[in-house]
Amino acid sequence: MRQTETSHPLVSVSHAQGVTTITICRPELRNAVDPATARALYAAFIAFEANPEAQVAVLTGAGGYFCAGFDLKSAGAGGSDDWLASLDIPEGWRDPMHDPRPGPMGPTRLMLSKPVIAAIEGPVVAGGMELAAWCDMRVMAEGAVAGVFCRRWGVPLIDGGTVRLPQILGQSRANDLILTGRPLEAAEAYQCGFANRLCAQGRAVSVAQELALDLTRYPQACMRADHLSARQDPAVLAAALRREWRSASAFLAEGRAGAQRFASGLGRSGDFSKI
Repeated sequence: MRQTETSHPLVSVSHAQGVTTITICRPELRNAVDPATARALYAAFIAFEANPEAQVAVLTGAGGYFCAGFDLKSAGAGGSDDWLASLDIPEGWRDPMHDPRPGPMGPTRLMLSKPVIAAIEGPVVAGGMELAAWCDMRVMAEGAVAGVFCRRWGVPLIDGGTVRLPQILGQSRANDLILTGRPLEAAEAYQCGFANRLCAQGRAVSVAQELALDLTRYPQACMRADHLSARQDPAVLAAALRREWRSASAFLAEGRAGAQRFASGLGRSGDFSKI
């Protein structure tokens, strides 16, 4: 299989047989996304949408980690303030398909015409769960765990989580996860509909790529038309994201202090008894 690859220190991109694989490359931080990584992810998906040879994308993370969310060390130290301030949504924004704008995690305010499949190993939590929910389908490996872990630090869902999780899970199940911040193991994630496929640990990327390759075999114009029609109206999505973004002020009220507690070492290894 012929493959081409684009090297980037934070996000790598490879192409083979119509499938584009985009990988977050910060495994030392469990692929937490800082502003530079968010910009690189956004650029990678803008390029994917514009590439006529790219038909389906797979989003994953390096080192056995999907994404542990936004980089709270950066946020707690104020290193993300300029990035977040640049993301205010104009009141008249109505078209996430033809008027693209970045979200805190990068591509999460885009509405692409082509499918994106998340290949999930390890943590898919907080903003990482929002990033996976932005994808159209999710392949989740055994041992992976999702969750709105930002609940523990006073960091709100401001990147589509409150919009997309109720659509994927139903309102009641979404409430359970959003309000409690509890972990969602792979088996339950599949049972409740967050994960579309389960696979053995270490196999998420290959299974997602096989699924993506299957999608490339269909007539693409027809598939994309159905894909668009089955999703939320772009103007409705834009309004919902604008409404959610108002919660960003809660980060200043509670989230920065929570991010600083995380950066100091609290909550590591799943111990949240002293957060």
